[in-house]
Amino acid sequence: MSEQRAAEFSESDGLAVVRLHRPALTREVKEDLLAALREAAASTTARAVLLLGSDKAFCVGQDLAEHARTLQEGTGGAALNTVREHYNPIVLALESIQVPVVVGIGGACVGAGMGFALAGDVRVAARRAKFGTAFTGIGLASDSGLAARLVASLGQARAMELMLLGTLFGADRALELGLVTEVVDDDAWEKRARELAATLAAGPTAAFVAAKREVRAAAEGGRPLAELLEEEADLQQQLGETADHAGAVDAFVNKRTPTFTGR
Repeated sequence: MSEQRAAEFSESDGLAVVRLHRPALTREVKEDLLAALREAAASTTARAVLLLGSDKAFCVGQDLAEHARTLQEGTGGAALNTVREHYNPIVLALESIQVPVVVGIGGACVGAGMGFALAGDVRVAARRAKFGTAFTGIGLASDSGLAARLVASLGQARAMELMLLGTLFGADRALELGLVTEVVDDDAWEKRARELAATLAAGPTAAFVAAKREVRAAAEGGRPLAELLEEEADLQQQLGETADHAGAVDAFVNKRTPTFTGR
């Protein structure tokens, strides 16, 4: 019987699932997570991706016991090579997923784990979940794109507060800040995350991909409005030729519920 991997990929009925089985990021966990995310990004049949942790925690960031051993064995610079070797590729793998990404958060979501969660598109949290940046508490600044995500989501002042103070906060506060989409009862977080992911997997996939592209382009800033408008026009032209668009318009006119095939 094969040993369970620290993070695994599976896919069924157009829904790809990446599951973290351990909350702390050892080298093994990071390597398995990266491999699973790359499988999800490379899938030609997945119409949505669901990223899950466990009831105990979504992800608590770097395994500090392993990190301490690495520091003792060599230089601090060598210990932090993991940022380029693992964390950056993990975030880029998440960013490369074109279809919607739903993140289910059952417990603690801190440090790099918070950066990973914010790289998704929709987040469902259990009421017991706790959030925090955590980095300055161990004498580091953030990795995993966390600072950039927080500024984009909250603005500079609030992002600075969370980064400098590192205070833990609950799911209701995360909802108030707009960092999560929904907060549900502790026994319902995975079910609700799966429901949302399944709904997206059954939706107009090409439209979702285009919508993600538009939102990302707008969030990056710096591009002239005329350029963004032209890109919207191009995407609408492409989407207007899909079977999903024609079928949805016909269903609307005839007062039926549309069925999307992703084509």
